[in-house]
Amino acid sequence: MDVAPVGSLRGRNLIKAADLSPAEVGRVFETAATLKAEFLVDRRHAEPPLVRRSLAMLFERPSLRTRVTFEAGMLQLGGGAIQLTAGNVGWGVRESVADVARNLQAFVDGIVIRTGPHEIAEELAARAAVPVINALTRHEHPCQALADVFTLREVFGSLAGRVVTFVGDGNNVFHSLATVVAGQGATVRLAHPAGYGPDPAVVASARAIGAAHGGWVDVGIDPRAAVEGADVIYTDSWTSMGQEDEAAVREQAFRGFQVDEELCRVAGPQARVMHCLPAHREQEITSEVMDGPRSLVFQQSENRLHVQKGLLVELLGGRPPGTG
Repeated sequence: MDVAPVGSLRGRNLIKAADLSPAEVGRVFETAATLKAEFLVDRRHAEPPLVRRSLAMLFERPSLRTRVTFEAGMLQLGGGAIQLTAGNVGWGVRESVADVARNLQAFVDGIVIRTGPHEIAEELAARAAVPVINALTRHEHPCQALADVFTLREVFGSLAGRVVTFVGDGNNVFHSLATVVAGQGATVRLAHPAGYGPDPAVVASARAIGAAHGGWVDVGIDPRAAVEGADVIYTDSWTSMGQEDEAAVREQAFRGFQVDEELCRVAGPQARVMHCLPAHREQEITSEVMDGPRSLVFQQSENRLHVQKGLLVELLGGRPPGTG
């Protein structure tokens, strides 16, 4: 009988960032770092840990980074990925979520879902007997947050005592980022336009996690005050997928929240800049900042591959290189 080792994440779901404890996040990071170091030698793994494993990818939203990093990651780990679009599945039209889960669990070893309603991801995870990973819903984006914090650990080492400021919408990316960053002992600040704040329940949860690990979450509406002394300034697009009809209103509301050199100078010379992409250059961030020496934007994008590979190995039960 195949028994998962003590402390194993095998068989677990990742639907919201809080599904992994800070210690479990560290476990994923250790596996990701091992895989990344080996992969960067000659862009392959000598002993791929997920040989003959399969992953179904249910994507109802457009994707560049998420799709390619999961699909390429599974191939590099020795397995394969199958992408299914909205037309293939059709929640509530062709089949129920429960029926999709029941079918897929018989075919594949894991499921990745990228959709709008968070409730669909939750139901899929509740119904499926294989691990389900949230690759973006309107409420959370945990894989993005894991890659971001992995990047910050590469840059700073420990995050204890650091300050990460998010400038913009209290959105899905912020929800996941605040949870993971606070759990690593850092302070998360959010500066958002009035009316565009985060879910209070997520803030309360992130604060509780942070309080147990030396981190905290502050929410306000003044971007200059929020970035003062920050180690990291993070921003995201002002209009996310599914909000296109709000674009004009949002552009007006978010004026004054652009991450440019002037705002970065308020933070100080130590401040680094992040963006989850895709970016609307000269709107929420200037090209001068995004392509400048402060930017970690493309490092965090690359790390989507390595962190998601670490996550897949942990949840699907493979072994990273060098562990016997």
